[in-house]
Amino acid sequence: MMMKMNKILITLLFALLMQSVITAQSEGLTSSPYSLYGLGIINQTSIGRANGMGYTGIGLKTDTEINNLNPSNFALIPKNSFFYDVGVVGEFNSYSNTGNNESKTTLNFSNLAFAFRIADRLGAGVTLVPYSDVGYTLLGLVSNIEGSNETFESNVNGLGGLNDLSFNVGYGLSDAFRLGIKATLLFGKIEETETFSISGSYFALNETTNYSGFRLGMGMQFDVTDKITIGSTVQLPVTLSGSLTRSVHKTLDGEEINVEDEETDDVSGFKLPLEIGFGMSARIIESMTLSADYKKNFWDTTNQSENIGTYANQDIYAFGLEYLKNPRGYKYWERMRFRAGFNYDNGYLALNNTKIDGYTLTAGIGLPMGRASNSILNLSYAYGSKGQVQNILVKENFHTLTLNLSLEDLWFKERRIN
Repeated sequence: MMMKMNKILITLLFALLMQSVITAQSEGLTSSPYSLYGLGIINQTSIGRANGMGYTGIGLKTDTEINNLNPSNFALIPKNSFFYDVGVVGEFNSYSNTGNNESKTTLNFSNLAFAFRIADRLGAGVTLVPYSDVGYTLLGLVSNIEGSNETFESNVNGLGGLNDLSFNVGYGLSDAFRLGIKATLLFGKIEETETFSISGSYFALNETTNYSGFRLGMGMQFDVTDKITIGSTVQLPVTLSGSLTRSVHKTLDGEEINVEDEETDDVSGFKLPLEIGFGMSARIIESMTLSADYKKNFWDTTNQSENIGTYANQDIYAFGLEYLKNPRGYKYWERMRFRAGFNYDNGYLALNNTKIDGYTLTAGIGLPMGRASNSILNLSYAYGSKGQVQNILVKENFHTLTLNLSLEDLWFKERRIN
Protein backbone atom coordinates (compact mmCIF):
# COMPACT_ATOMS: atom_id res chain seq x y z
CA MET A 1 0.00 0.00 0.00
CA MET A 2 2.82 2.41 0.90
CA MET A 3 4.63 1.74 -2.40
CA LYS A 4 1.40 2.38 -4.30
CA MET A 5 1.00 5.73 -2.52
CA ASN A 6 4.61 6.64 -3.37
CA LYS A 7 3.91 6.00 -7.05
CA ILE A 8 0.80 8.18 -6.96
CA LEU A 9 2.64 11.01 -5.19
CA ILE A 10 5.55 10.85 -7.63
CA THR A 11 3.19 10.93 -10.62
CA LEU A 12 1.34 13.96 -9.23
CA LEU A 13 4.63 15.72 -8.48
CA PHE A 14 5.80 15.26 -12.04
CA ALA A 15 2.52 16.51 -13.46
CA LEU A 16 2.68 19.67 -11.33
CA LEU A 17 6.35 20.34 -12.06
CA MET A 18 5.89 19.76 -15.80
CA GLN A 19 3.22 22.44 -15.82
CA SER A 20 5.56 24.71 -13.84
CA VAL A 21 8.40 24.24 -16.32
CA ILE A 22 6.19 24.95 -19.32
CA THR A 23 4.85 28.17 -17.80
CA ALA A 24 8.29 29.15 -16.43
CA GLN A 25 9.45 30.10 -19.92
CA SER A 26 7.22 33.16 -19.68
CA GLU A 27 9.30 34.33 -16.70
CA GLY A 28 12.67 34.15 -18.45
CA LEU A 29 15.51 31.67 -18.07
CA THR A 30 18.27 34.00 -19.25
CA SER A 31 19.16 37.67 -19.42
CA SER A 32 21.76 37.38 -22.18
CA PRO A 33 21.68 40.16 -24.82
CA TYR A 34 22.55 37.51 -27.42
CA SER A 35 19.13 35.94 -26.87
CA LEU A 36 17.85 38.72 -29.15
CA TYR A 37 18.78 36.67 -32.23
CA GLY A 38 16.95 33.73 -33.78
CA LEU A 39 15.27 31.46 -31.23
CA GLY A 40 17.44 32.83 -28.41
CA ILE A 41 20.34 31.23 -26.56
CA ILE A 42 20.54 27.50 -27.33
CA ASN A 43 20.56 25.69 -23.99
CA GLN A 44 23.51 23.46 -23.09
CA THR A 45 22.59 22.73 -19.48
CA SER A 46 21.86 19.02 -19.17
CA ILE A 47 20.66 16.57 -16.51
CA GLY A 48 22.44 15.33 -13.39
CA ARG A 49 26.16 14.63 -13.54
CA ALA A 50 26.70 16.09 -17.05
CA ASN A 51 26.37 19.66 -15.73
CA GLY A 52 29.57 19.25 -13.72
CA MET A 53 31.45 17.43 -16.51
CA GLY A 54 31.49 20.06 -19.24
CA TYR A 55 28.05 18.94 -20.53
CA THR A 56 29.52 15.68 -21.88
CA GLY A 57 27.73 12.35 -22.14
CA ILE A 58 27.49 11.03 -25.71
CA GLY A 59 29.93 8.23 -24.93
CA LEU A 60 29.30 8.08 -21.19
CA LYS A 61 27.96 4.68 -20.13
CA THR A 62 25.85 4.70 -16.97
CA ASP A 63 23.24 2.43 -15.40
CA THR A 64 22.75 4.41 -12.19
CA GLU A 65 21.07 7.60 -13.52
CA ILE A 66 19.55 9.27 -16.59
CA ASN A 67 21.83 10.22 -19.49
CA ASN A 68 19.72 12.30 -21.88
CA LEU A 69 22.61 13.11 -24.24
CA ASN A 70 22.45 9.73 -26.00
CA PRO A 71 19.14 7.82 -26.29
CA SER A 72 20.94 4.48 -26.61
CA ASN A 73 22.00 4.69 -22.95
CA PHE A 74 18.38 4.16 -21.87
CA ALA A 75 18.95 0.47 -22.69
CA LEU A 76 20.99 0.22 -19.47
CA ILE A 77 18.16 1.10 -17.05
CA PRO A 78 18.32 -1.68 -14.41
CA LYS A 79 15.47 -4.09 -13.75
CA ASN A 80 12.83 -2.74 -11.30
CA SER A 81 14.41 0.73 -11.25
CA PHE A 82 12.54 3.93 -11.99
CA PHE A 83 14.77 7.01 -12.34
CA TYR A 84 13.54 10.57 -12.16
CA ASP A 85 15.36 13.87 -12.16
CA VAL A 86 14.16 17.36 -11.22
CA GLY A 87 16.44 20.35 -11.69
CA VAL A 88 16.61 24.06 -10.94
CA VAL A 89 19.12 26.57 -12.32
CA GLY A 90 20.22 30.06 -11.31
CA GLU A 91 22.27 32.33 -13.55
CA PHE A 92 24.09 35.60 -12.92
CA ASN A 93 25.01 37.50 -16.09
CA SER A 94 27.29 40.51 -16.37
CA TYR A 95 27.89 42.13 -19.74
CA SER A 96 29.67 45.14 -21.08
CA ASN A 97 30.31 47.02 -24.31
CA THR A 98 32.26 50.14 -25.18
CA GLY A 99 29.71 52.25 -23.29
CA ASN A 100 28.59 50.63 -20.05
CA ASN A 101 28.28 47.57 -17.83
CA GLU A 102 25.17 45.79 -16.58
CA SER A 103 24.25 42.62 -14.68
CA LYS A 104 21.13 40.50 -14.11
CA THR A 105 20.14 37.36 -12.21
CA THR A 106 17.58 34.71 -13.18
CA LEU A 107 16.29 31.59 -11.40
CA ASN A 108 14.01 28.86 -12.72
CA PHE A 109 13.38 25.16 -13.28
CA SER A 110 15.89 23.52 -15.64
CA ASN A 111 14.55 20.04 -16.36
CA LEU A 112 12.20 17.17 -15.67
CA ALA A 113 13.01 13.59 -16.63
CA PHE A 114 12.11 10.01 -15.85
CA ALA A 115 13.28 6.65 -17.18
CA PHE A 116 12.32 3.02 -16.71
CA ARG A 117 13.03 -0.46 -18.04
CA ILE A 118 10.54 -2.14 -20.39
CA ALA A 119 12.20 -5.52 -20.96
CA ASP A 120 15.62 -7.12 -21.03
CA ARG A 121 18.04 -4.65 -22.74
CA LEU A 122 15.12 -2.31 -23.51
CA GLY A 123 14.59 0.98 -21.67
CA ALA A 124 12.72 4.22 -22.23
CA GLY A 125 12.36 7.68 -20.78
CA VAL A 126 10.89 11.15 -21.18
CA THR A 127 12.83 14.39 -20.74
CA LEU A 128 11.69 18.02 -20.71
CA VAL A 129 14.37 20.72 -20.92
CA PRO A 130 14.54 24.24 -22.34
CA TYR A 131 15.78 24.17 -25.94
CA SER A 132 16.35 27.92 -26.16
CA ASP A 133 16.01 30.88 -23.80
CA VAL A 134 15.07 34.49 -24.55
CA GLY A 135 15.38 37.34 -22.05
CA TYR A 136 16.68 40.69 -23.28
CA THR A 137 16.01 44.39 -22.66
CA LEU A 138 17.01 47.21 -25.02
CA LEU A 139 16.65 50.73 -23.62
CA GLY A 140 16.73 54.09 -25.42
CA LEU A 141 16.57 52.88 -29.02
CA VAL A 142 16.43 55.96 -31.28
CA SER A 143 14.21 55.85 -34.42
CA ASN A 144 13.19 58.45 -37.00
CA ILE A 145 9.59 59.58 -37.39
CA GLU A 146 8.60 58.81 -40.95
CA GLY A 147 8.30 61.96 -43.08
CA SER A 148 10.17 64.23 -40.66
CA ASN A 149 13.58 64.83 -39.11
CA GLU A 150 12.29 64.19 -35.59
CA THR A 151 13.24 61.13 -33.61
CA PHE A 152 11.80 59.19 -30.68
CA GLU A 153 13.16 56.72 -28.14
CA SER A 154 11.69 53.29 -27.45
CA ASN A 155 12.33 50.38 -25.09
CA VAL A 156 12.16 46.75 -26.21
CA ASN A 157 11.74 43.66 -24.02
CA GLY A 158 11.94 40.05 -25.19
CA LEU A 159 10.93 37.00 -23.18
CA GLY A 160 10.26 33.29 -23.71
CA GLY A 161 11.94 30.44 -25.54
CA LEU A 162 11.32 26.92 -26.77
CA ASN A 163 10.85 23.69 -24.80
CA ASP A 164 12.30 20.31 -25.78
CA LEU A 165 10.00 17.39 -24.90
CA SER A 166 11.77 14.15 -25.91
CA PHE A 167 10.68 10.51 -25.89
CA ASN A 168 13.71 8.20 -25.77
CA VAL A 169 13.99 4.45 -26.37
CA GLY A 170 17.23 2.45 -26.12
CA TYR A 171 17.82 -1.19 -27.02
CA GLY A 172 20.90 -3.35 -26.51
CA LEU A 173 21.66 -5.58 -29.48
CA SER A 174 24.25 -7.18 -27.22
CA ASP A 175 25.81 -6.49 -23.85
CA ALA A 176 28.31 -4.17 -25.57
CA PHE A 177 26.32 -2.53 -28.41
CA ARG A 178 23.29 -0.27 -27.94
CA LEU A 179 21.07 1.71 -30.30
CA GLY A 180 18.59 4.44 -29.48
CA ILE A 181 16.00 6.69 -31.05
CA LYS A 182 14.67 10.03 -29.85
CA ALA A 183 11.44 11.73 -30.94
CA THR A 184 11.34 15.39 -29.94
CA LEU A 185 8.50 17.89 -29.83
CA LEU A 186 9.80 21.47 -29.89
CA PHE A 187 7.31 24.14 -28.86
CA GLY A 188 7.17 27.55 -27.27
CA LYS A 189 6.73 31.25 -27.83
CA ILE A 190 8.79 34.42 -27.95
CA GLU A 191 7.16 37.65 -26.79
CA GLU A 192 8.50 41.07 -27.75
CA THR A 193 7.09 44.34 -26.41
CA GLU A 194 8.15 47.77 -27.69
CA THR A 195 6.99 50.88 -25.84
CA PHE A 196 7.47 54.55 -26.73
CA SER A 197 5.80 57.94 -26.28
CA ILE A 198 5.24 60.76 -28.77
CA SER A 199 3.57 64.11 -28.11
CA GLY A 200 2.02 62.99 -24.84
CA SER A 201 0.74 59.70 -26.24
CA TYR A 202 2.01 56.33 -25.06
CA PHE A 203 2.21 53.40 -27.50
CA ALA A 204 2.82 49.70 -26.87
CA LEU A 205 3.44 47.19 -29.66
CA ASN A 206 3.14 43.53 -28.62
CA GLU A 207 4.26 40.68 -30.85
CA THR A 208 4.08 37.01 -29.87
CA THR A 209 5.62 34.38 -32.15
CA ASN A 210 4.69 30.74 -31.54
CA TYR A 211 6.94 27.98 -32.90
CA SER A 212 6.45 24.22 -33.02
CA GLY A 213 7.94 21.24 -34.82
CA PHE A 214 8.74 17.54 -34.59
CA ARG A 215 12.32 16.25 -34.79
CA LEU A 216 13.93 12.81 -34.90
CA GLY A 217 17.30 11.77 -33.52
CA MET A 218 19.34 8.59 -33.13
CA GLY A 219 22.18 7.40 -30.96
CA MET A 220 24.68 4.57 -30.57
CA GLN A 221 27.04 3.35 -27.86
CA PHE A 222 29.64 0.60 -28.09
CA ASP A 223 31.78 -0.76 -25.25
CA VAL A 224 35.24 -1.25 -26.76
CA THR A 225 36.41 -2.79 -23.49
CA ASP A 226 34.98 -2.90 -19.98
CA LYS A 227 36.70 0.48 -19.40
CA ILE A 228 36.24 2.30 -22.74
CA THR A 229 32.95 3.28 -24.43
CA ILE A 230 32.41 5.23 -27.64
CA GLY A 231 29.18 6.79 -28.86
CA SER A 232 27.59 8.92 -31.55
CA THR A 233 24.36 10.87 -32.08
CA VAL A 234 22.47 12.40 -35.00
CA GLN A 235 19.74 15.04 -34.93
CA LEU A 236 17.91 15.42 -38.24
CA PRO A 237 17.21 18.90 -39.67
CA VAL A 238 13.72 20.33 -39.29
CA THR A 239 11.80 23.49 -40.13
CA LEU A 240 9.74 24.85 -37.24
CA SER A 241 6.40 26.33 -38.22
CA GLY A 242 5.54 29.72 -36.77
CA SER A 243 2.63 32.10 -36.29
CA LEU A 244 2.72 35.76 -35.24
CA THR A 245 0.11 37.56 -33.13
CA ARG A 246 0.36 41.37 -33.07
CA SER A 247 -1.51 44.08 -31.17
CA VAL A 248 -0.99 47.84 -30.76
CA HIS A 249 -2.29 49.88 -27.82
CA LYS A 250 -2.32 53.65 -27.36
CA THR A 251 -2.85 55.53 -24.11
CA LEU A 252 -4.04 59.16 -24.28
CA ASP A 253 -4.94 61.15 -21.14
CA GLY A 254 -5.04 57.91 -19.14
CA GLU A 255 -7.46 56.20 -21.55
CA GLU A 256 -6.28 53.07 -23.39
CA ILE A 257 -7.26 52.71 -27.04
CA ASN A 258 -6.76 49.63 -29.23
CA VAL A 259 -5.08 50.90 -32.39
CA GLU A 260 -4.84 47.38 -33.80
CA ASP A 261 -6.65 44.34 -32.41
CA GLU A 262 -4.85 41.02 -32.09
CA GLU A 263 -4.22 39.58 -35.53
CA THR A 264 -2.52 36.28 -36.30
CA ASP A 265 -0.33 35.78 -39.36
CA ASP A 266 1.96 33.00 -40.51
CA VAL A 267 5.69 33.73 -40.38
CA SER A 268 8.59 32.10 -42.13
CA GLY A 269 9.60 28.82 -40.54
CA PHE A 270 12.85 28.67 -38.60
CA LYS A 271 15.27 25.99 -39.78
CA LEU A 272 17.27 23.82 -37.39
CA PRO A 273 20.33 22.13 -38.91
CA LEU A 274 21.66 18.61 -39.11
CA GLU A 275 23.57 17.93 -35.89
CA ILE A 276 26.07 15.13 -35.34
CA GLY A 277 28.03 14.22 -32.25
CA PHE A 278 30.80 11.85 -31.21
CA GLY A 279 31.89 10.94 -27.72
CA MET A 280 33.97 8.59 -25.64
CA SER A 281 34.50 7.76 -22.01
CA ALA A 282 37.29 5.86 -20.31
CA ARG A 283 38.04 4.74 -16.78
CA ILE A 284 41.66 5.87 -16.78
CA ILE A 285 42.25 4.64 -13.24
CA GLU A 286 39.91 2.60 -11.07
CA SER A 287 38.34 5.69 -9.49
CA MET A 288 38.57 8.24 -12.34
CA THR A 289 36.34 8.54 -15.43
CA LEU A 290 37.23 10.73 -18.42
CA SER A 291 34.53 11.88 -20.86
CA ALA A 292 35.00 13.79 -24.14
CA ASP A 293 32.48 14.97 -26.78
CA TYR A 294 32.59 16.70 -30.16
CA LYS A 295 29.49 18.14 -31.85
CA LYS A 296 29.06 19.66 -35.32
CA ASN A 297 25.94 21.66 -36.23
CA PHE A 298 25.58 22.48 -39.93
CA TRP A 299 23.95 25.91 -39.76
CA ASP A 300 25.39 26.94 -43.16
CA THR A 301 22.93 24.65 -44.92
CA THR A 302 19.91 26.47 -43.43
CA ASN A 303 20.72 29.61 -45.48
CA GLN A 304 19.37 31.86 -42.75
CA SER A 305 20.51 35.28 -41.62
CA GLU A 306 19.72 38.03 -39.14
CA ASN A 307 19.62 41.76 -39.84
CA ILE A 308 23.29 42.14 -38.88
CA GLY A 309 24.62 38.60 -39.16
CA THR A 310 24.42 35.15 -40.68
CA TYR A 311 24.27 31.62 -39.31
CA ALA A 312 27.51 29.63 -39.63
CA ASN A 313 28.58 26.05 -38.92
CA GLN A 314 29.15 25.40 -35.22
CA ASP A 315 31.75 23.23 -33.46
CA ILE A 316 31.51 22.29 -29.78
CA TYR A 317 34.34 20.59 -27.86
CA ALA A 318 33.73 19.29 -24.35
CA PHE A 319 35.75 17.39 -21.72
CA GLY A 320 34.84 16.09 -18.28
CA LEU A 321 36.32 14.21 -15.32
CA GLU A 322 34.65 12.42 -12.43
CA TYR A 323 36.28 10.92 -9.32
CA LEU A 324 34.42 8.26 -7.32
CA LYS A 325 36.31 6.23 -4.74
CA ASN A 326 33.72 3.48 -4.12
CA PRO A 327 29.99 3.67 -5.05
CA ARG A 328 29.11 1.26 -2.21
CA GLY A 329 31.73 2.29 0.33
CA TYR A 330 30.85 2.39 4.03
CA LYS A 331 32.39 5.83 4.47
CA TYR A 332 30.26 8.65 3.10
CA TRP A 333 33.12 10.51 1.42
CA GLU A 334 34.01 7.37 -0.53
CA ARG A 335 30.60 7.52 -2.23
CA MET A 336 30.81 11.22 -3.05
CA ARG A 337 31.43 12.16 -6.71
CA PHE A 338 33.77 15.03 -7.61
CA ARG A 339 33.56 16.48 -11.13
CA ALA A 340 35.18 19.06 -13.39
CA GLY A 341 34.88 19.95 -17.05
CA PHE A 342 35.53 22.35 -19.92
CA ASN A 343 33.35 23.30 -22.90
CA TYR A 344 34.27 25.43 -25.93
CA ASP A 345 31.67 26.58 -28.48
CA ASN A 346 32.90 28.49 -31.54
CA GLY A 347 29.40 29.88 -32.12
CA TYR A 348 26.69 29.63 -34.76
CA LEU A 349 26.04 33.35 -35.39
CA ALA A 350 28.51 35.65 -37.16
CA LEU A 351 28.04 39.40 -36.68
CA ASN A 352 30.09 41.60 -39.01
CA ASN A 353 32.06 38.45 -39.98
CA THR A 354 32.96 37.86 -36.32
CA LYS A 355 31.62 34.65 -34.76
CA ILE A 356 30.29 34.83 -31.22
CA ASP A 357 32.31 32.10 -29.51
CA GLY A 358 32.43 31.20 -25.85
CA TYR A 359 33.84 28.83 -23.25
CA THR A 360 32.57 27.35 -19.99
CA LEU A 361 34.43 25.88 -17.01
CA THR A 362 32.40 23.55 -14.79
CA ALA A 363 32.74 21.89 -11.41
CA GLY A 364 30.35 19.68 -9.52
CA ILE A 365 29.75 17.33 -6.65
CA GLY A 366 27.39 14.39 -6.25
CA LEU A 367 26.08 13.77 -2.75
CA PRO A 368 24.67 10.23 -2.26
CA MET A 369 21.33 9.90 -0.48
CA GLY A 370 21.80 6.34 0.74
CA ARG A 371 24.30 3.49 0.44
CA ALA A 372 21.90 0.95 -1.05
CA SER A 373 20.29 3.36 -3.54
CA ASN A 374 21.44 5.24 -6.64
CA SER A 375 19.65 8.41 -5.50
CA ILE A 376 21.97 11.39 -5.50
CA LEU A 377 21.90 15.16 -5.07
CA ASN A 378 23.93 16.78 -7.86
CA LEU A 379 25.30 20.30 -7.41
CA SER A 380 27.28 22.05 -10.14
CA TYR A 381 28.80 25.44 -10.84
CA ALA A 382 29.80 26.90 -14.19
CA TYR A 383 31.69 30.02 -15.18
CA GLY A 384 31.64 31.10 -18.81
CA SER A 385 32.26 33.93 -21.22
CA LYS A 386 31.10 34.73 -24.74
CA GLY A 387 31.49 37.57 -27.23
CA GLN A 388 33.92 40.47 -27.06
CA VAL A 389 33.95 44.25 -26.66
CA GLN A 390 34.38 45.12 -30.33
CA ASN A 391 32.24 47.20 -32.71
CA ILE A 392 28.61 46.47 -31.69
CA LEU A 393 29.41 43.21 -29.90
CA VAL A 394 28.96 42.63 -26.17
CA LYS A 395 31.25 40.82 -23.77
CA GLU A 396 29.20 38.54 -21.52
CA ASN A 397 30.37 36.69 -18.41
CA PHE A 398 28.06 34.37 -16.53
CA HIS A 399 27.94 32.23 -13.41
CA THR A 400 25.51 29.31 -13.31
CA LEU A 401 24.43 27.14 -10.38
CA THR A 402 22.38 24.00 -10.97
CA LEU A 403 20.79 21.63 -8.48
CA ASN A 404 19.47 18.25 -9.60
CA LEU A 405 17.60 15.71 -7.54
CA SER A 406 18.55 12.50 -9.36
CA LEU A 407 16.46 9.86 -7.65
CA GLU A 408 15.88 6.12 -7.96
CA ASP A 409 12.72 4.35 -6.87
CA LEU A 410 12.29 0.57 -6.88
CA TRP A 411 9.06 -0.28 -8.67
CA PHE A 412 7.42 -3.61 -9.49
CA LYS A 413 9.51 -5.29 -6.79
CA GLU A 414 7.92 -7.01 -3.82
CA ARG A 415 9.57 -6.54 -0.45
CA ARG A 416 10.37 -9.83 1.30
CA ILE A 417 10.66 -10.34 5.04
CA ASN A 418 12.42 -13.44 6.33
